[in-house]
Amino acid sequence: MDTRTLGGLNVSALGFGCMGLSHGYGAAVDDRDGVALIRAAVDRGVTFFDTAQVYGPFTNEQLVGRALAPVRDQVVIATKFGFGYDGARSTGLNSKPEHLRATVEDSLRRLGVERIDLLYQHRVDPDVPIEEVAGAVKELIADGKVGHFGLSEAGVDVIRRAHAVQPVAALQSEYSLWWREPEAQILPTLIELGIGFVPFSPLGKGFLTGAISSTTTFSDNDVRNNLPRFTEQARTDNQAIVDRLSAIAARTNATNAQLALAWLLAQHPSIVPIPGTTKLPRLEENLAAAEVRLAAGELAELTQASDQVDYQGDRYPEHMQRWINR
Repeated sequence: MDTRTLGGLNVSALGFGCMGLSHGYGAAVDDRDGVALIRAAVDRGVTFFDTAQVYGPFTNEQLVGRALAPVRDQVVIATKFGFGYDGARSTGLNSKPEHLRATVEDSLRRLGVERIDLLYQHRVDPDVPIEEVAGAVKELIADGKVGHFGLSEAGVDVIRRAHAVQPVAALQSEYSLWWREPEAQILPTLIELGIGFVPFSPLGKGFLTGAISSTTTFSDNDVRNNLPRFTEQARTDNQAIVDRLSAIAARTNATNAQLALAWLLAQHPSIVPIPGTTKLPRLEENLAAAEVRLAAGELAELTQASDQVDYQGDRYPEHMQRWINR
C-alpha cells in the first residue's frame, strides 16, 4: 500500500480504526478473532492502527498491544488520553497534566510498548488550557515515551495554540461524504500548518456502505441507538446520499465504501482515513479503496451528490456535542 505523511510520521494511506473490535458497535469480538483481524490488516499493508484508553475502557488497547507485539517495529500505534475514570467507568473529560502523565503510563503498559507513536488528546478539555496539555505531551516526547502529538475534534484556535507549544502531527475528526464541516476551516488550517488529517467514521459509521436502512435495528450496546443521525426518520431522510453513491458505484466497478474512501483520499495527500470493521471481507473491501483512482469528473460527481442532500440529525446527542471544540 502507498504511504502518506502525518506531520512527519510515515503511515499507510489507509489505517485501521480498532475501536469497533471492543467498543461502540455491539458486543466485543472474541480476542482471538480481533488479533487475527488486526494481523490480517498488517499482512495487507496497513501500518497505522488507532485505539484509545476509553475504548472498553482499556480493553481495546490491550487487544491492539497483543495483536501488534510480533510486528511492533513495522507499525505505528496511535492512542488517546483525555478522560477520567472510576475503575473502568469513564467520568468525563480530564486532561490535567498529572492525570495525563499517569494515564499514558497505563497505556504504555497495556499496549506493551516503550513509546506511543502518536498520542492524541481525545477531546479538548475546557477546564485545562491547551498550552498546559501540549506542554505535558512535549515533556513526554522529550522523555521518549511519546513520538508525536495529536488532537481530536479540536477547533482552529486550539490547533494553533497547541501547535505553537508542541508541533501537532495529526488532527483526528469526523469527515466523510455525509459530514464535510472540516472543509470550511479545519482542513485549510491543517494544510497551512503541515498537520495531517485522520478522518474517523469515513463511512458514516456504516451508513454510506448501503448496509443500513431505516428499518435496521442495532444491538442494545450499539452507540448508534443514541445518535440523532441514526433515528429511523433521519436514516430515511439521509438515504438520498446512499442512493446517489450506489448509482455511481454501479457505473465504476467499485463499492460504496470504496468510492467513499477513495473520495477522501483524493481530497489531499495528508489525509489518512481509518475505517474500522470486525469482518475480514469488509477489511479487504476497504483496503482495496487505496487502489481506486477516481477521474476528475467522478470526484466532482461524488462531491455534487453530497452537496445535494439536506442532511438531517446531529452527529451526537447534546451531552456529547459539548465535547466538540469549535
